[in-house]
Amino acid sequence: MIALGSDHGGFELKREIANYLTERGIPFEDFGTHSPDSCDYPDMAVEPCEAVANGRCDQAILICGTGIGISMAANKIHGIRAAVCSDYFSAKYTRLHNDANVLCLGGRVVGPGLACELVEVFLNTPFEGGRHSGRIEKLMKLEEK
Repeated sequence: MIALGSDHGGFELKREIANYLTERGIPFEDFGTHSPDSCDYPDMAVEPCEAVANGRCDQAILICGTGIGISMAANKIHGIRAAVCSDYFSAKYTRLHNDANVLCLGGRVVGPGLACELVEVFLNTPFEGGRHSGRIEKLMKLEEK
């Protein structure tokens, strides 16, 4: 199960991604926003990230205007490893090496075609583990400071 969330700057791209997931039979829950009306990205990151952190959803895709603000908000939530990606290599390696559980995109940065490619690679790239596991453990311990 994938959690989707966006502010108004990512609303249109979220709709495109929802269509993409639906066409591929990938289950998701849309946590909003559900209109292009102005809203605040920190608020829109909370519910999808909590759904990932508590295991209700496996991963999340969050979208704001640049992807940066919503990723900053997401990374404040315990257990979240969010990454802003706008290229294939970053989307692949944030899963492969960083075990990211949240993909953040910029609705004003990435077009729908590229966004769907990034979602595809993010969702289908497993964590490599190995030497990267210790690094992820160290990263998660930073939350305790």
